[in-house]
Amino acid sequence: MTQPISILLCALGGEGGGVLADWLVDVARHAGHPAQATSIPGVAQRTGATTYYLEVYPLPHSQLHGRLPVLGLNPLPGRLDALVSSELLETARQIGNGLASNDRTLVISASSRALTTAEKMTMGDGRRPEGPLFDVVAAHSLRHHVMDMASLCQQSGTMVSAVMLGAIAGSGLLPFARTHYEAVLAGPSKAAQASLRGFALAFDLVTRQREQAQYVERVMQPAVAVPAVAALPADVAAKFPAVLHPLMGLAHQRLVEYQGPAYARLYVQRLERLLQAEAYANDASHPVTAETTRWLALWMAFDDIIRVADLKSRASRWSRVTQEVKAQEGDVLKVYDHFKPGVPELAALLPQGLANTLLRWDRARVARGQAPWSLPLKVARHALWGMASLRLLASLRGLRPWGSRYATEQKLIEEWLGGIEAATRLSPSLGLELARCGQLIKGYGSTNERGKDNLLHILRHVCGPASAVPVAEQAEAVARIRHAALQDEAGQALDQALLQHGAPARSVKEQPVLWMKNPRLKKI
Repeated sequence: MTQPISILLCALGGEGGGVLADWLVDVARHAGHPAQATSIPGVAQRTGATTYYLEVYPLPHSQLHGRLPVLGLNPLPGRLDALVSSELLETARQIGNGLASNDRTLVISASSRALTTAEKMTMGDGRRPEGPLFDVVAAHSLRHHVMDMASLCQQSGTMVSAVMLGAIAGSGLLPFARTHYEAVLAGPSKAAQASLRGFALAFDLVTRQREQAQYVERVMQPAVAVPAVAALPADVAAKFPAVLHPLMGLAHQRLVEYQGPAYARLYVQRLERLLQAEAYANDASHPVTAETTRWLALWMAFDDIIRVADLKSRASRWSRVTQEVKAQEGDVLKVYDHFKPGVPELAALLPQGLANTLLRWDRARVARGQAPWSLPLKVARHALWGMASLRLLASLRGLRPWGSRYATEQKLIEEWLGGIEAATRLSPSLGLELARCGQLIKGYGSTNERGKDNLLHILRHVCGPASAVPVAEQAEAVARIRHAALQDEAGQALDQALLQHGAPARSVKEQPVLWMKNPRLKKI
């Protein structure tokens, strides 16, 4: 018996999943085939996608002689002919529900990710590894096409729904000609032309994948565009092994943009110290230096008002915003940036003496029950005065080394690097774990300060000269304590891990007691 072709479409909020379902039904009707679509709404944009289920009969009405097929309203486990998804984790989730099978289902999926709320909430790197997701797709599909749909959308200037339609058409799943799809998309508007471009890119890509059998293995990997690797200066490259050059090139370029060539040279000098300390270990991969390369660059390029103003006022940001909102020629685009700098941000730009005076004044305010001082600002990025104020602030880069925060950050960095260097000479595994502790430095404000406090506590009490932890156990202890520090913001897991390994828990910081008036009490 001839069976309907069953398709499950999975899209996140705002990606046009409903439009794609309507297009497929229109294509089927344009070709004279019976088709039916239903939708199952999700909860929220990343806690549950909206899915659309379609059944298309492979024979046209002309061959049915007036009979109409009975089409289903919902997918059945293991009975899908095609699973089409715009997000990799969502694809794996639907496969986990048992809907796909390796003897029947064609899987078409984007290689890109939209991070879930749970992934974003993790203090460390909470992203799910993509490798197992690709393995799930390969193991539970008869055929699969995994592509960088986000890149195709950017190239064509359209939504992902048009790209998904092109991928379905190129797969040969449905008995329709390319002209049937293009007839539904065609129109005089710019949006229709963009949809046709996105359709064509995906159609050609999937067609090439079908024609080339050797391309199947490469489809299992994300087809992302590889960015150009920043080249290291020749004199710097000669000092370091080739395995470190790609990441060092990016870091060197970032620090030149951040503070200038002299600051980048300081970065190189710091890594040279670690490379020399690691030389006797006779490990060609240089794991300690390689691990420090990334975290050191991120720490040295710490975010401050100058950095934020520079990023906000770059031409590349205006271009990106223009593309995201799809502004056309002649449209008026207004962009407002909201800032709320407090005393710590302003004091960071001042010399240490003035900064301390300003910080004491703010602490006195808080002790009196007042809120910390801040200055809410709304800057019109599109206006001349707004742009001029941002560029003026960004131009203060030359004054950054005179600020109190610069001096503080460099002092802490040197303490961390000194600990890594000493630990590496004692035990390469311990040096590597201390280098990995650079992951604790992230975010801004209180989050950044808490990360630095945690790192210094590990450095001073777990593996320092006064540590009660035996040297042979310090590497494992640092690893476990670092993982505990990334588990919760309050640091309860961190304190427990410290005590378990014979290190003292963190000291409790003083917090002012704020007395709040009860508005219900009447004045006597």
